[in-house]
Amino acid sequence: MPLPYAAVTRIAATRASSVPAIALMLAATLVLAACGSAGSSTTGGAPGSRTAAAAAPKRMTKVTLILDFVPNAVHAGIYRALAAGYYRREGIDLQVIQPTSTQETLKLIDAGRAQFGLADGSDVAGLIDDRGDAQAVMALVQRPLGGLIALASEHLRSPAALQGKSVGITGVPSDTAVLDTEVRHAGGDPAKVHVVTIGFNGAQALQAGRIAAFTGFIPDDGVQLQVSGRPITAFALDRNGGPSYPGLVAFTTRRLIAADPALVRDFVAATVQGYEDTLKDPARSLEDLLRLNPSLSRKLTAASLDVYLPLFTGRSAGGSSIGGSDGGGGGVPFGTLQSANITAMSAWMLQNHLIHAPISAERYGTNRFLPTRR
Repeated sequence: MPLPYAAVTRIAATRASSVPAIALMLAATLVLAACGSAGSSTTGGAPGSRTAAAAAPKRMTKVTLILDFVPNAVHAGIYRALAAGYYRREGIDLQVIQPTSTQETLKLIDAGRAQFGLADGSDVAGLIDDRGDAQAVMALVQRPLGGLIALASEHLRSPAALQGKSVGITGVPSDTAVLDTEVRHAGGDPAKVHVVTIGFNGAQALQAGRIAAFTGFIPDDGVQLQVSGRPITAFALDRNGGPSYPGLVAFTTRRLIAADPALVRDFVAATVQGYEDTLKDPARSLEDLLRLNPSLSRKLTAASLDVYLPLFTGRSAGGSSIGGSDGGGGGVPFGTLQSANITAMSAWMLQNHLIHAPISAERYGTNRFLPTRR
């Protein structure tokens, strides 16, 4: 299931769920949410907490989260939070829905048909640039997930070595931006690369020898190739001329933030707890994810989660990481949106004509709903 990197439309591997079907499910969810919303009072208890009312019993609110893709290792913290009851503890009855496409997810959230969504950080920037009401409320991944992927047998030492070779892209503008950025940064001329539009069949085209590399998601496409016995060489975007920015964010709308900030705070709190559990005990979260999604391959999901773990906080994975490391430790508390990275992403997208005007870090997202860390 090869997919492009930044600012892309992540198409689900199966079309079993159609847009009308999602719309019907969301309509039912919204009706139930209206019935349960009486429990969202912030009277009493800690500021901004829907579940801290002293004497009132907890009442559940129906909430919908639309994923960025089919369930996989990057969602381990969400399924850990579901399995451990963290959302219900916050008064949230969470329904998780798979998307048909990123653009559909963006439209549904912006229209208020679902409360929360997940998307590549640059996709949310694109929605804001299109005058959408979206705003990110936490980062699930601190680095962009995309870059160039080649088989190790190609013996590529840098993206510049792709001059004169064929590289597969899906056809979305961000693919060209990723390719050009990496080749130019390595001292090459992007015009000398033979670009082939292959849709979402990069891994297959690579293994068939029709291309030398393709733009894809390293923790997904790259790991899938490695697990299948095809060692890879990967050039991550932010290690090859591109910016570091959140590869996956949770977002909602400014309207919902203004209308029910306590709901946003509780959703973020439960999600953070699930991912903090995952960082402390990946094996337990892996079991929760596999139990709730039995069709997932254990071997592939475990390998992918191992690559995602350092990306959740931005810590270096050392020499074991796919796509290169930053050579240091570091990292930030889970969920943090880093202003400098948002600014760098905006500048890169503007330079590559992916947005029309700069987007400030304050407009893009907020950290106000993250739990206070002592």
